Amino acid sequence: MSSSADLYNIPSSPSQSPRPGQKKGKRKREREKVFWYQKKGAKGIVGLICLVGLFFIFNGFMVLRLQHDDEISGNKDVSVRNSSSISVSIKGELKTIGKGKRRRKGTYDRMLALAAHSLAENKREPKDLWQELFVPASAWRPCADHRSWNPSEGNNGYILVTANGGMNQQRVAVCNAVVIARLLNSTLVIPRFMYSSVWRDASQFSDIYQEEHFINYLTPDIRIVKELPKELQSLDLEAIGSVVTDADIGKESKPSFYLKNILPILLKNRVVHFVGFGNRLAFDPIPFQLQIQETGALLIQRLRKHAAHSGPLDHYLIGPYAEKNLQEKAGHAVKASRYLALHLRFEIDMVAHSLCEYGGGEEERKELEAYREIHFPALTLLKKTNKLPSPAMLREEGLCPLTPEEAVLMLAALGFSRKTHIFIAGANIYGGRSRLTALTSLYPNLVTKEKLLSATELEPFMNFSSQLAALDFIACTASDAFAMTDSGSQLSSLVSGFRIYYGGGKMPTIRPNKRRLADIFRKNNSIEWKIFEQRVRKAVRQTKHVLQRPKARSVYRYPRCKECMCLTE
Repeated sequence: MSSSADLYNIPSSPSQSPRPGQKKGKRKREREKVFWYQKKGAKGIVGLICLVGLFFIFNGFMVLRLQHDDEISGNKDVSVRNSSSISVSIKGELKTIGKGKRRRKGTYDRMLALAAHSLAENKREPKDLWQELFVPASAWRPCADHRSWNPSEGNNGYILVTANGGMNQQRVAVCNAVVIARLLNSTLVIPRFMYSSVWRDASQFSDIYQEEHFINYLTPDIRIVKELPKELQSLDLEAIGSVVTDADIGKESKPSFYLKNILPILLKNRVVHFVGFGNRLAFDPIPFQLQIQETGALLIQRLRKHAAHSGPLDHYLIGPYAEKNLQEKAGHAVKASRYLALHLRFEIDMVAHSLCEYGGGEEERKELEAYREIHFPALTLLKKTNKLPSPAMLREEGLCPLTPEEAVLMLAALGFSRKTHIFIAGANIYGGRSRLTALTSLYPNLVTKEKLLSATELEPFMNFSSQLAALDFIACTASDAFAMTDSGSQLSSLVSGFRIYYGGGKMPTIRPNKRRLADIFRKNNSIEWKIFEQRVRKAVRQTKHVLQRPKARSVYRYPRCKECMCLTE
């Protein structure tokens, strides 16, 4: 969710069961086991948490093998028109935005016209636009796969997990479950995914991941089975107190919590069922790393339709299909084609949860409030019982995701030319197609997976949001440059972390400083374009620093830490 959720300390799900208590008068055997794991279990587990995701790295996502189709609809090169014609076109298209369902205020018409004039001049792109700070970034190398512990026998019982949320939240829950299984010397049952009224995706683990590889790859660490033993399948887990929800576990709880509160339940009942289990494991003192592997060779091939080269991350993302792509491109001696991936985190769930306003007036407020009442009842209750920051204050503090108009102004100010090939990731943009008018007008070489893949190729995935998100992950991670509009987005965080972990200092990521940008955008009625460019570039440049992971910060986004990456200098 957006960073405003943390500001309000909103629980991710309502309570479904009472907090599990600790049984009085523990047996001596239980105390000895707790003591043993507290002393011995922590030695190897730090590395394990970084290692958990290596299943996802090498062979995780095998969604379905897509059929090859060299024709790409709607992705023809468009030559740059002269300054005046572009400006007229932009103004005409922007006027149509307010003629539909709602009329938005403050759509940056003036700044978009200035951006169009600037792009029409076809200036040379800044020298470092497609580059990361290579020397300091390349000094970090992945080293989380150095196993130095014995396998867990898993003889204390069984861990079940039913993960909620979308693909990214589910991945976090799976990693947490693997680590807890190791910590408690228990056997993990293949995770299940909860049906979400937001994502509406019935996909299960085997629909997205390879079960056998998952089991075999983690064999040196934990024991994994596909289902509970028959004698445990008939148990009423809720009745015996073995169901643990997110309401029972504090956010980012330390391992000591699980040893103190969960291990006794496991030893007594032989099974514990975690329902939800998203961000329920601390980054410190146990940092961990999650990576994934997916199959999307066809999507990458079409994004690089002019390229006869393999990207630096293709091997990790699509495995043997990377070599297949190269073989099919053999003999095409053409200039390599670069593309920018942009994750527009501007779906209605993000917009509603942010509590920000986006120019739609009273109609927009009513629509978002109705959505919150259904999908975020805790947030609705909080609004009724507490005085919360105003939408203007939230925007000023950088707690609102960038709108598509703000995103395109940022890209133009950074210097991306009008000819730039851009892949847009994300689900249904709030406001519909008209909300993308400014973006498509300034950057005509813009594609989505829906444009790159035929209806027949997409049909198997259309009712599965997690599988569609997997395709977006592939395209974003493999891109020559990646830009996000909300740094709190889990997809953006995981993509940027993957690029840091395996990119070798060659995979730049644009992370907007939304607080700084909000201050710049407030002056959109008076600021000159040259000054706007300078200020935006300075604000974004500050986020390019190569930093080691700060304490307690997400290793998904900041994998440069001694448990996950080694500094070679």
